[in-house]
Amino acid sequence: MRVLLPNVASLAPASPEEILRPARPWFVALSLLLALLANIAPLSGVGAVLRPDFLALVLLYWCIREPRRVGVGVSWFVGLLMDVADSTVFGQHALAYAVLAYGAEYFRRRVLRFPLWQQAVQVAVLLMLCALLVLLVRYVGGAPLPHWTYAAPPLVGALLWPLLSVLLQAPQRPRRSHARR
Repeated sequence: MRVLLPNVASLAPASPEEILRPARPWFVALSLLLALLANIAPLSGVGAVLRPDFLALVLLYWCIREPRRVGVGVSWFVGLLMDVADSTVFGQHALAYAVLAYGAEYFRRRVLRFPLWQQAVQVAVLLMLCALLVLLVRYVGGAPLPHWTYAAPPLVGALLWPLLSVLLQAPQRPRRSHARR
């Protein structure tokens, strides 16, 4: 069976004993760009209501896993790009993403200590905080309060956290030689 599926183990989350390679800068930038594109892709119906903030989710992942490369400054810049791409109040996503990055740095060691499904609970809190900051800026700017469905995207993002973590860890895993016994 191992011959048929040699890389199935790479689809599992990294164990605490496994040492991952540092992420390549181009991979981090590519994942952030793809997340930005996923955020601005046109959707309608239930997909639009449930779509998580992919950019916030990927930023949170990189702020936790690679805090020396992605932090408050990168989050602020990416937030400004999101504001321009979304044609919203300039700075609302930048503020929310910068606070998200600060929260990720503050809770980083705590989040990494837990398995992925328990990390998702803490990620839900951070994503909800990010969404509430965007809502606060919009409300202060005169926008009406949204429906209760505004809370759904952070929860969907938290449910996607384990899958996203496994996918973004895949290139960081060391290559293993499959020596036969």
